Amino acid sequence: MIMNMIKKTFFLLPSSKFLSYSWNYGSMLGMVLGLQLLTGIFLVFYYGGSMPFDDVQYIMYEVTGGWVVRCLHFNGASLFFIFIYCHLFKGLFVGGYRLYGVWFVGVIMIFLFMGVAFMGYVLVFSQMSYWAAVVITSLVTVVPIWGESVVFWLWGSYSVVVSTVKLLFVLHFLLPWVGAVLVMMHLLVLHFFGSSSVLGCHSDYDKIMFFPSFWFKDGVNMMFFLVFAWSFLLWPFVLGDGEMFLVSDIMTSPRHIVPEWYFLYAYAILRAVPSKIMGVLFLILSVGILFILGVVRSNMMFNVSSKIVYVFLFSGICLTWLGSCAPESPYVILSVVMTYIYFSMIFFLFSMAWVTKMIYY
Repeated sequence: MIMNMIKKTFFLLPSSKFLSYSWNYGSMLGMVLGLQLLTGIFLVFYYGGSMPFDDVQYIMYEVTGGWVVRCLHFNGASLFFIFIYCHLFKGLFVGGYRLYGVWFVGVIMIFLFMGVAFMGYVLVFSQMSYWAAVVITSLVTVVPIWGESVVFWLWGSYSVVVSTVKLLFVLHFLLPWVGAVLVMMHLLVLHFFGSSSVLGCHSDYDKIMFFPSFWFKDGVNMMFFLVFAWSFLLWPFVLGDGEMFLVSDIMTSPRHIVPEWYFLYAYAILRAVPSKIMGVLFLILSVGILFILGVVRSNMMFNVSSKIVYVFLFSGICLTWLGSCAPESPYVILSVVMTYIYFSMIFFLFSMAWVTKMIYY
C-alpha cells in the first residue's frame, strides 16, 4: 500500500505537459525544509537556551563542524523564503488561487513558517534579535482586554528574558513538524484537484505522467543545492546583520531596528500606518489578504492578471527596500504609497476575477 502511494505520488502523477522550470519551486521548498529539519536536529544537541548567545558561539567555534551546520541552517531560512515568494508569485501568475484548497493550505503555511523564522531569529539573542523580539511581541498589546496579559505570559517576566527564549525554542522546534504535516496536506490536495498550468487548464486532457518527463527538471534542484552550499559556506553571513555579532543589551537599543530581509516588506507596511492597531491589522493582512483570492474560482484573462501581478511584485520589492531604510522622510511617505499600491493590486485582482466570473459563469 505504501509503495503504491509512493508510485502514484512520484511516478504516475498526472502533470501538465507545459510545466516549466518555475514549477520546481515547490520541490525545492520541500528539499530546503528537509535540510532545515535535519540541521535543526543537530543544533538542538548543543543549544540549551539558558545562555542563548553563548550557546551559538559554542556551536560556531567549539563544536566540530558546528559552523557548517549552523551556517546551512541560518542561510537555509533565507533560501526557504526565496522559494516561498517565487512559488507564491508563480501561483499568482498562473491563477493558482483557483485551486482554492491548495491555495488556502499554502497561505496557512506561509503564516506558520514566518512565525517559525521569527522564533529562530530570536534564539540567537543578539542585540538586533533581542530588540526585534521586544518590538514584535509588544504588538500583541493591541488585542483588547487580554493583550497585556498575553504579552506577559509570552515574556514570562516584565521583559524579554531567558525564559522567553526557552518558550520560543520549544515552539521553534515543534512547529516545523506541524508545517511538514501541512506540506503533506498541501500535496494531497494538489494531487486531488490537479496542478495548475500556463494554459489555466486543470483537467487531465493536457497532462502526462510525471516520470520520466519531469524528473530531469527536478534533478536540476540538486545542482542548485551544490551551488547554494558552496556560495553560502564561502560567504556565510552575507545576508546577516552586523548587530547579530553583538550580545544583547537591554539598556541600549540599536539606532535602527531592522528584521531579516524576508520580513522587510511587512515591516515597511507596519511603519507606514501611524495607528498601532491599524498597523498591526495591515501587518497581518500583508499575507492574510491572499486568502480572498481563493474564494474566486474562475478563469481570468492571463494578460490582464499578469500585469496586475507585475505591479504587485514591484510594490513588494520596493517595500522590502523601504523596510531597510531609516523611518524618516521621504522613505515613510514612499512606504505609504507602496502600501496603497500593494493592497490595491490584490483587491483589483480579486475584483477582476469576480467580474469575470459574473460575466462568463
